[in-house]
Amino acid sequence: MKPILALLALAALAITSPPALQADAQTRIRDVVDVEGVRQNDLIGYGIVVGLNGTGDSVRNSPFTEDSLTYMLERLGVNVQGEDIKPDNVAAVLVTATLPSFARNGSTLDISVASIGDAESLEGGTLVLTPLKGADNEVYAVAQGSIVVSGIDVKADGARARRGTPTQGAIPNGARVEREIPYQFNDRNSLVLALREPDFTTAARIEDTINAAIGSPVAYTRDPGTVDIDLRSLQGSPSRVLASIENLPIEVAVPARIVIDEQSGTIVLGKDVTISRVAIAQGDISIKVTETPVVSQPNPFADGESIVLPRSQIEIGQTGTRNIATLDANVTLSQLIAGLNALGVSPQEMGDIIRTMKAAGALHADLIVQ
Repeated sequence: MKPILALLALAALAITSPPALQADAQTRIRDVVDVEGVRQNDLIGYGIVVGLNGTGDSVRNSPFTEDSLTYMLERLGVNVQGEDIKPDNVAAVLVTATLPSFARNGSTLDISVASIGDAESLEGGTLVLTPLKGADNEVYAVAQGSIVVSGIDVKADGARARRGTPTQGAIPNGARVEREIPYQFNDRNSLVLALREPDFTTAARIEDTINAAIGSPVAYTRDPGTVDIDLRSLQGSPSRVLASIENLPIEVAVPARIVIDEQSGTIVLGKDVTISRVAIAQGDISIKVTETPVVSQPNPFADGESIVLPRSQIEIGQTGTRNIATLDANVTLSQLIAGLNALGVSPQEMGDIIRTMKAAGALHADLIVQ
């Protein structure tokens, strides 16, 4: 392994951030706030999928599937009372969808379908007409159509291969809106902007940007997560006012935060992450296992056989030279990461160094490990 930390201070100090990263990026107001009253609503329904190729629910483990099928057939005028129905091409599913704000009658929605029984796959199935209800138990849409499954489950004698989840799928434009949510947006006298990431600085910048664009103090910051806009002194509908301000550019105050994904080895850090003066020591640890078997021979002309006796030796030690690097206070973590990358340090080792610096109190940022 390379003497990483002996060269760390020199490499980190020698690398500077590209000019493109020096300027603060700007974004639109609409991308960082939600408007009170303009929201989505979740829908859910219980349905039946038919047409499966022997991969449906078993009646023994999913008796509700048989009850649902019997009820559906009776509604269609088919009398199955007293009949022993044991189909294997039917599965009970839960259907979910999201109703957008201001959705109108006849609009279509994408839906997701997931098995709730012991079905092996929903591939090739068709969802039968299913009502979708909201939190108030009212029906807002109906769903039906052929299911698109991305997962694969293949079985053979003594082998099985699975990729993805074949017991869930989707139906693009599989639901149609049948009931609208009543809401008169243009009757409002004020607008409430809710920040998705509450922050005092960002809220104040939104207030200043809106007031400068309109030319009067109509916006004020209620708290770090809310900016109110008074519409009484403005001309035009609330929709027109919102359309005129939602595309205004602002600079978002990003908190100093580091996110480490240990599974993929990904490290994401903000530009404002800083480190204090700190000394870091790291050494290589090696584990060496040596097998030296011993053969035991019987005496000459004696009955017996040769026996191999295992002899193992395990050595745990430290190889290479332990190096200590002292980092000045003006070195940013981005420069540190750039220096580690230049030296070929793995993401796992970077994560260990970052966690150790955080534990030592030298890293000034929120650390999130996933």
